[in-house]
Amino acid sequence: MSELAKYGLYFVLGGLLVTLSTYLGAQGRGFLAAFVSTFPAITGVTIVLIYLNGGNEPAEIYAKHLLWLVPAWLVYVGFLILGIQRLGFWPAMAGSLTLYMCCVWLLKLALR
Repeated sequence: MSELAKYGLYFVLGGLLVTLSTYLGAQGRGFLAAFVSTFPAITGVTIVLIYLNGGNEPAEIYAKHLLWLVPAWLVYVGFLILGIQRLGFWPAMAGSLTLYMCCVWLLKLALR
């Protein structure tokens, strides 16, 4: 399989999961949509593909960095939950993304 075909397949797999989550969420099935979005399928497929393309060490590094990013993700989701009703969707989304990026930046500084 060519490099272009591999990355095309990765793109389709990711797009399929995003489409399924969006469909379920739009149907009012928020729990199921959240489950699909956070199910380790994307993470699992990603780590398998990293392993197949790079071996043990890159897969282990990826897994370790996933754990480091959990606090930033919790800040992102927490602010979104608190902000949607108070600020509206778009300001809450912008604030959440800004806080996420700030947390990641601080984390990156701390890991040096």
